[in-house]
Amino acid sequence: MVRYSEELIEEIRNSNDIVDVISQYVILKRSGRNFFGLCPFHKEKSPSFSVSPDKQIFHCFGCGIGGNVIHFVSKIENLDFKETIELLANRANIALPTLDNSQQDNKRAILKSKVYEINEIAAKFYHENLYKPTSKEAQNYIKKRKLDNRTLKSFLIGYSGTFDELYRLLKQKGFTEEEILASSLVNKTENGKFIDRFRRRLMIPIQDTTGKFIAFGGRVLDDSKPKYINSPENIVYSKGRNLFGLNIAKKGDTKKIIIVEGYMDAISLYQRGITNVVASLGTALTEHQGRLLRKNSEQVIIGYDADGAGQAATLRGMEILKNMGCDIRVLQIYGAKDPDEFIIKYGPERFQKCVDNAISLVEFKVKILKQNLNIENVNDKIKFLNEIAKILSRVDNNMEKEIYIDKISREYGISKEAIYGEVNKLVYRKDNDKKVLEGVPIKNYIRKESVEKVDEAIIKREKMVIYILVNYPKESYEKIKEIITVDSIKDSMNKNIISKIYEEYSKGKTPNILDLFLEEETINYLSGIMAEDFGIFDIKKCIDDLLAIYNKEKLVNTRNEIIKKLENTNNMSKEEIHKLEESLNSVILKLAKVK
Repeated sequence: MVRYSEELIEEIRNSNDIVDVISQYVILKRSGRNFFGLCPFHKEKSPSFSVSPDKQIFHCFGCGIGGNVIHFVSKIENLDFKETIELLANRANIALPTLDNSQQDNKRAILKSKVYEINEIAAKFYHENLYKPTSKEAQNYIKKRKLDNRTLKSFLIGYSGTFDELYRLLKQKGFTEEEILASSLVNKTENGKFIDRFRRRLMIPIQDTTGKFIAFGGRVLDDSKPKYINSPENIVYSKGRNLFGLNIAKKGDTKKIIIVEGYMDAISLYQRGITNVVASLGTALTEHQGRLLRKNSEQVIIGYDADGAGQAATLRGMEILKNMGCDIRVLQIYGAKDPDEFIIKYGPERFQKCVDNAISLVEFKVKILKQNLNIENVNDKIKFLNEIAKILSRVDNNMEKEIYIDKISREYGISKEAIYGEVNKLVYRKDNDKKVLEGVPIKNYIRKESVEKVDEAIIKREKMVIYILVNYPKESYEKIKEIITVDSIKDSMNKNIISKIYEEYSKGKTPNILDLFLEEETINYLSGIMAEDFGIFDIKKCIDDLLAIYNKEKLVNTRNEIIKKLENTNNMSKEEIHKLEESLNSVILKLAKVK
């Protein structure tokens, strides 16, 4: 397993401010010393996701997830520790040490690096193949689509061979059969022969945001089926976690990003000067793709096809982006089935006007609603009003809600009072029904119950001990360890944490506490303690008061033990009884002096 030094990890963490990093994924607003936003790990309507710039931690009080910047990036990007460190190091322009193969014994990491290498070789092979005299069919298709050389080079568009040309090239370059098959670019037949997955297709490489080649889409050049063959998910590729063309769009202005359905939509728009465009990869928009859009743009414009499936996908995508706090719009095009056909037919200037006039989520929902109802009919108009009220009741911003109500009132001849009346009824009902947090997968995050039930007041006090040890180690450690032993901690989770802290502090170290634990449950629990407000104003007095409580408990326990022994003195000598009585008196005197 690859290991980086503690000093390097600390430097990387310190160079990536947690508020800066998380604000690329979540809209954060300051409240007091901390920042709050909607948790990206569970669905919620009221912000319970807290980020502390002072402590450099995050914690969600709704679902319980927490940690430092490394834990956040690892979880939200679905990366292992090594990949997370590399991403954060790259973000902070910190050079990582070169690790030789003897250190890099992680077979999966080695295989991934080989597959990335194979994909890059394949992309360049296909691209060079496109310009050969044997690729007339592909060249004619390129001319038909009016794609120029700049576009071909930008996307590294290519043409695949007819049988096993890529396989032979990869074998020649020394790749093993395991590595080649892991790339999904070659299939092994039942009789043991190897054949290229993509044959006689226009090849469209897919790159991640860092520019690594991760997959391919292959399009037929005639009307045969299937029209597209795409790389299956494999060791380096997950279609729901990537967006086609984002690595290219990022090179230009991405204040607005247009997301379309297909590769050719994105390529066609780019060819005609619309460079802020990406495509989903044959899947409905996922939350991870939504986070990529949120991270890289201020406004997202959905430009899916105008058919029923496209409209349904638009609605799903808009809900995902809305929950992430994105500014979202829907592209409205007429006279063409998709953006590719529209821009070829009407040109980039008219397309840009459609982009500028893209409508909001509410307007799009109202438009879809209107398509299915005849508002000249009384019953349909009543249904229209009821459905509009449902849509508007979900708009949290009152000013935005008022603007929509005013617009709908004027356009559809419905009084504002009637709309307000229906909306307010739904809002009132929703507020009364809201007794539990919706959509929180609590079972995934709640700490396992201790086998032995511990009083909540004791757990709270033990948490305070942890909080003080973490935040005030110099003032507290020497004093606390003398009075509060590990054995005196009742809760098993608290005992584990305090034991580890004592162990590290005894070595003269004051490490980042969250780094001491690997279990997600412990990290979440500890980040919750670190994020909690214990209302400490005078740390010296707080420590003294805390130690007084533990000291008193110790004395009480000792007193009770002595009394228990004195209750049965049959087998004791007078001297032993006398010593016990003296000890009891001493303990009683000490207890009298305790506050």
